[in-house]
Amino acid sequence: MTRFVILAASVAALGGLLFGYDTGVISGAILFVAKGFTLSTATQEFVVSVVLIGCVLGAAGAGWLADRFGRKRTLLGAGLVFGFGALGSAFAPNVETLVVARLVVGLAIGISSVVSPLYISEVAPAKFRGGLVSLYQFAITIGILGAFLVDYAFSASGEWRWCWGSRWCRRSR
Repeated sequence: MTRFVILAASVAALGGLLFGYDTGVISGAILFVAKGFTLSTATQEFVVSVVLIGCVLGAAGAGWLADRFGRKRTLLGAGLVFGFGALGSAFAPNVETLVVARLVVGLAIGISSVVSPLYISEVAPAKFRGGLVSLYQFAITIGILGAFLVDYAFSASGEWRWCWGSRWCRRSR
């Protein structure tokens, strides 16, 4: 196994890290989001679950995107979509913007959940394929753990926007 294969598999597995982080980070932030935007229970549920709609849409189109633009370009595009979704979540001035941003994050999760393991399996030698593809699942788990640690770190201060990379909770106090 070459360094290129290990590096390529590790970089592709970053999609799993983002998958886990963006899926898990809402668990600690939703209480502060609900208070900051005075959300009803139904709206809270929608803010949390809209990411799954994006996942379905992203996964449904990921194969076509990977065939049309290639695996690497599709993964890079998914990374950009993750970034836009995270920034949109962090800077959301209202719940509608937050919902759209979470939907965008869901698209990226759906795309990466298809293309990352696909790319890893294509670059890995047959002998190491199973082990390298499992890096993706391991990265999801590490991403969830990271999200919980970040949520915990900001839970006392209530600065939940920092969980997505910004400055927001001052309004929700």
